[in-house]
Parts: sequence; structure tokens; C-alpha cells
Amino acid sequence: MNDEDLLKSRLKDLANKSYKQNIYTYSGFLTPAELILLDELKAEISHVDYQVFGGYEMAERCMVGFGSEQSLGYEGIWPIRIIKVEPLIEKFADDLSHRDFLGAVMNLGIERNVFGDILVKDGKRAYIFATDSIAEFIMDNLTKIKHTNVRTSIVEPDSDNMDDLKPVLVDMNVIVASPRFDAIVGGATKVSRSEALNLFKAKKVTLNGRLCERNSMTLKAGDIFSIRGYGKFKYCGEGNETRKGRVYVSLQRYV
Repeated sequence: MNDEDLLKSRLKDLANKSYKQNIYTYSGFLTPAELILLDELKAEISHVDYQVFGGYEMAERCMVGFGSEQSLGYEGIWPIRIIKVEPLIEKFADDLSHRDFLGAVMNLGIERNVFGDILVKDGKRAYIFATDSIAEFIMDNLTKIKHTNVRTSIVEPDSDNMDDLKPVLVDMNVIVASPRFDAIVGGATKVSRSEALNLFKAKKVTLNGRLCERNSMTLKAGDIFSIRGYGKFKYCGEGNETRKGRVYVSLQRYV
């Protein structure tokens, strides 16, 4: 069995366990490409309710939770903990990127599916979404990122820190040849059309949390797309045409 078949089998096992034992079951954190397999399993798991969640709105890496309050009679609790990572002494801290935080966590020797997105704030702090079974291990062992000594803490759902997880968006206007998705990706990333097509072919583009390979489609206002290596954007709509027939497009970039 290849990796996709193994994952499908695992998801079916979780669905059946939830159904037979009347309990909630949860997968690890899955990539947008892996989450597409759920669509292929719809007929086989139609007897079980399920949701997808990554710890915050519009998360890229998400868990699948099988079961619902309607079917089981009680509300489930997602096994997700939010770990805040910040420098011990901020004035001596390096400027840290997403890659720095990701590398430090991966160097702990853990599997990638036990933690989800990492949200970096101000180049100094980050929030790591992790399974509750691995959160304590990460906190005990993540003490330095690059040359910066860090401390960790758990963010409780009702704490003031939750406001820090709300997305910050910056307005962005681009001029594109057409309102096709690949043209908008090219405008957002400032790459050529052929390079934009390569981003789709390399499976680096997601739309509303799902992998998207339909480069010719037209977006709707409110659609959110991510381009690996370039960031996340919200499509706000198109405006007037230029004299040369190009189109003004309004975007917002998540920062």
C-alpha cells in the first residue's frame, strides 16, 4: 500500500471506531493535499459525521474529527493545544522566520503530523498548534531557536492571547491580464504566468483550505488562497479595466 492508501485506511478505521463505539475520534494534522482524500472517501464514510479543524479559523493543516453532538449526544473536545513561543530576553532575540520555528520543532525528532500550523508574529513570537499528547514534550524541549533562548506557555481558549491569533490583513492591489486564478496568483507573487502555472503543478496552491489545481477557475469575493512560500491572501474582487484591457484586482494579504 502506498502512503495515500494507508491514510485512507486509517481514516476509515477512525470513522468506523467512532460509529461503533459512539465516541469521537481524531486524526493527526493533515496537509491540504491529504485532506482531499476525504472527498474520495465520502461514500465509504457517509454513515459518520465529521468536521475538519486546525485550531483556528482558516488553518492550513487540520485534523479530521469523526462524530458530532447530534449523533453522539455530547460535544467533542478537539485534542489541540496552542503553544506560545517567545524569547526570554526580547532585545537580544534574532529575527525569526516561519522556517526557523519549523526547523527547531522538527529537530526535536517528532513526526510532522503531531503539530499543525505555526503562526509567526512580529518575527519574534510564534504560536504552535499541536496535539495534546505532544504539547508537553515540545514545551519541555524547545528552549532555543537559532541563537535565541525561548520560553513556552499554553494559551488557554479564554485568554487575552487569543486576540493575537486573529489575522491581520493588509490591502493589496494588482493588475492582471485576466481574472483567472493563475493570473491572480502571478500578480500576488509577482512571478510570470509560466511560473504561476508551475506553482499549481507543484501543488503549492490551496483555495479555502483545500489543494487546488484548477488554475483557470474564477475566484469569488471572500475566497482565501495560500501559496506555499509566498503567504495567504483573500480575494476581494475585481475592478475596472485598464486601457490595455488588463484588470484591477483587490486582494488582502495575511501578515
